[in-house]
Amino acid sequence: MRVFEVMTTRVKTTPSTAAAADAWDVMRAANIRHLVVKDGPAVVGIVSDTDLGGPNGSAVRAGCSVADLMQRRFASVTPDDTIRKAANLMAGRAATCVPVIRAGRLLGVVTAADLLALLGRGVDRPGHEDRAAIHYRVPHRKTPVRRTAW
Repeated sequence: MRVFEVMTTRVKTTPSTAAAADAWDVMRAANIRHLVVKDGPAVVGIVSDTDLGGPNGSAVRAGCSVADLMQRRFASVTPDDTIRKAANLMAGRAATCVPVIRAGRLLGVVTAADLLALLGRGVDRPGHEDRAAIHYRVPHRKTPVRRTAW
């Protein structure tokens, strides 16, 4: 299964110059946990609700811009990458969101929620054709071999 089959295409973004409190308000209004940070068309980072201090993090957000709190080092995938690759990147980096980028253009995101939804509904795998059973005949000795000294 490929990333394009499970990614979220309606991605909320924010400029890096935006106030952290404004980014928090956007996240709460849209009921999401991540914003992709862009400078022009280029993706420069990701900011999560944890980065912004969570519900009680108004002191963390006060006077800060998104650029001050965002994660600048992030992994990304392409739409043609496998779900396994995206999941391994997320697990290896303890990330819950991976942007989907092709040729420098943001196409979507894959989140832990997307992968859990996939796991919950199950992946339809193609069935295996019935194969003829293969039987091997192995000769067995019915009597033990007698070993005698000369």
